[in-house]
Amino acid sequence: MKTPHDLNERTLADAWADLKAHADAGIPLQADAYRLAFADPEFLLRRETRGIRFQLEMLKPDLDQQALGIENTIVVFGSARFRSPEDAQLMLEQARHSGDTEALALAERQVRNARYYEQARLFGRLVAAHSAQLPDKERLFICTGGGPGIMEAANRGAHDMGALNVGLNIALPHEQYPNPYISPSLSFKFHYFALRKMHFMMRAKALVAFPGGFGTLDELFEVITLVQTGKAEPVPIILFGSDYWKRLFDIDVMIEEGAISPNDLKLFQYVDDPQVAWDAIREFYKL
Repeated sequence: MKTPHDLNERTLADAWADLKAHADAGIPLQADAYRLAFADPEFLLRRETRGIRFQLEMLKPDLDQQALGIENTIVVFGSARFRSPEDAQLMLEQARHSGDTEALALAERQVRNARYYEQARLFGRLVAAHSAQLPDKERLFICTGGGPGIMEAANRGAHDMGALNVGLNIALPHEQYPNPYISPSLSFKFHYFALRKMHFMMRAKALVAFPGGFGTLDELFEVITLVQTGKAEPVPIILFGSDYWKRLFDIDVMIEEGAISPNDLKLFQYVDDPQVAWDAIREFYKL
């Protein structure tokens, strides 16, 4: 005799099979009041159901990470545009053969910035190697925005060591694909930036920000603000690449103008070496 649970599972499966059959056959779904609400894409994508989509985007990555024991992460931010040393060198060779001065200048800059890719990869290795020795509940996992560049490098470093690692990707007008080094079961795609950033913070035990653009700055200053205002527990906030960050903004101006207090300088630190970054995290938590 079928139990209520069995019947419920069968109903859910039927609803999904019906929805998939339409998609596979290329048959457009028509508005249908009799369709189950959760199997009605038109309903779920309405403006009025945005709150439900928020909840789903909050819940799905949370449950999947819980299932795999991902409780503590080291979040790595940085530019999606920086290439690996191998790709940057190939780009340089192609530019030299082309005779295109603009392409050559771009390639030379890529070669210069490729060091950050290699350093982020090494940092990912350091975290993964240490965590492999810890009990499951104490392990630290690399988490990135899931894209190319610095994000790829950090995921790649953890992947090099055979460690699970997390990617929180975002749907963009110019399609961004997850990098190939994220653990497939921990590669998530978000529509809402706000929910994605919340997931960064939910498990973060440290933030390491490599040189990056507007997205990196957005994520970095949100974390600094949350810690400064007491909305989040203090965590190590590390700015990797002191020359880049000190040229990008002059923090002393904010102190001189009274926009922040001198004590706020203690919220973050500059480093230029992956081992130093990792040592700072270890010292913070007495690992």
